[in-house]
Amino acid sequence: MKLSQICKEIKIDFNEQDIDIEGLHTLNEADASQLSFFNDEKYLEQLATTKAGAVLIEKQYAPLLPATTIAVITDEPYLKLAQTSIFFAHKVSTTGEEPNMGEACHIDTKASFGKGVVLGDNVTIMAGAYVGDNVSIGSNTLIYPNVTLYHGSAIGENCIIHAGTVIGSDGYGFAHTKQGEHVKIYQNGNAVIENSVEIGANCVIDRAVFGSTYIRQGSKLDNLIQVGHNCDIGQHSLMAGQSGMAGSTITGRNFVIGGQSACAGHLKLGDFITIAGKSGLTKSVSGGKTYAGFPAIEHKLWLRLQAKLAFLVKRK
Repeated sequence: MKLSQICKEIKIDFNEQDIDIEGLHTLNEADASQLSFFNDEKYLEQLATTKAGAVLIEKQYAPLLPATTIAVITDEPYLKLAQTSIFFAHKVSTTGEEPNMGEACHIDTKASFGKGVVLGDNVTIMAGAYVGDNVSIGSNTLIYPNVTLYHGSAIGENCIIHAGTVIGSDGYGFAHTKQGEHVKIYQNGNAVIENSVEIGANCVIDRAVFGSTYIRQGSKLDNLIQVGHNCDIGQHSLMAGQSGMAGSTITGRNFVIGGQSACAGHLKLGDFITIAGKSGLTKSVSGGKTYAGFPAIEHKLWLRLQAKLAFLVKRK
């Protein structure tokens, strides 16, 4: 889509040299064919190094962009991003076709497929499953009944996905107008499940806004788990039932989270972290430690705190 046409549709004046825009991405990862945005000063350092073809940006920050990047001036860059995202959204269709299958696959006749689906060898898909456009599923993977794999999802080899799980649904992303209305940000990334992952029943793994949401190799998820958009769950991690991850949180390998616990968004968590059950992690933490409570603190400190509280109660 021409940048001039995008600006016309979202009601921004545009008098720069026109370019073709093929999609949207972050400042760090956008290339010359993509449009990005800037609305948070914590990403200020990324302005000078972005390779984006154009950036939605407030006028005061425009001089910080490279000469090769077009500044699209607006006082509401995040809202304008949301309005632009629909132009690059996947076109939903009810038509499908037979998948491109490897050898010895077992596909129930009541499974449904979109277009461009690719299956490896010995894939099993049970009744009621839906596999959307351009989904790939690796060899020896088992898909239980009523699993939904949205368009563009990539499932690795030797995976097990239990009944009712949804992979690649839209992340919870909205921009807000000055009048308090909520404008959908179309989630144009995907979800990637690497090899040897098992996902329990009725879990939801959201697709990314841009790029991918990852569940890395060897991780095991219990039932009833929510993983938000753009999360990256490290290799060989364990997530217990009713736990959840808000968007864009990245964990190291062998991350363990107990039942009914959750992590806030945009956190970076080190390797070999354990979060005790019914805890809430609100900040980035280093690896090799156990955390408990809300807000979560190191487990040993939490135990001492509980002992002090119990002592105070007994004194009364």
